[in-house]
Amino acid sequence: MQVDQSPAVVVRDRSGVVAGAGILLMAALAPFGVFVAIQGQVTPGDAAQTAADIGSSEGLFRAGIAALFVVIALDVVVACALHQVFSPVNKGVSLLAAAFRLVFAGIFMVAVGQLLGVLRFLGDDYLSVFSADQRNAQALAGVNAFGDLWALSLGLFGLHLLAIGYLAYRSGFVPKLLGVLLVIAGLGYVIDLFGSLWSPDSWTDVSTFTFLGEFLLALWLVARGRLASRRQ
Repeated sequence: MQVDQSPAVVVRDRSGVVAGAGILLMAALAPFGVFVAIQGQVTPGDAAQTAADIGSSEGLFRAGIAALFVVIALDVVVACALHQVFSPVNKGVSLLAAAFRLVFAGIFMVAVGQLLGVLRFLGDDYLSVFSADQRNAQALAGVNAFGDLWALSLGLFGLHLLAIGYLAYRSGFVPKLLGVLLVIAGLGYVIDLFGSLWSPDSWTDVSTFTFLGEFLLALWLVARGRLASRRQ
């Protein structure tokens, strides 16, 4: 079978490998940063216990922050790489998808910045003018602010996935099932945003069950790019 090795296809496949590898790396770093290093130290509603746990695991907390900054940088790379992959399908929608992901990354950076404030409240000597209870409360508020901003930013991430899902479905070179799964994943994130705003205490994250689309796209992009490089 003859393989299309035109420059545009080569660029598309190489960009796909970059995007896929970036997504797979984020799939490892983000859960560690958010759920293990950050939220794993939080006792909801108990500022003193949260402060004590962060203080006793400060290295882990800082590692989580570092991992999330790497995730943000990878988000920028992936946004640009996916634009290279899908711009031939529809340049306008591809740019919109990239913009959604870049704005998401910007808001996520602000969210992660709240965590640096948590360490400052718990560690800087000049803040000793505040009582321990005040500093602990401010630290817990910082962690909660991170969670709130992250939840809001995921709505934009959902819009990004909706656009990428549309492009994948229309592309002719990505399996249509992946496009459908990406749209479902995007809808999951958008529904979660409105669900958490409507009922923050009782909402169950839909995206927990719909995230699979982007992960499968990443695997497919890497596999396709590797196969294409072997055929050249």
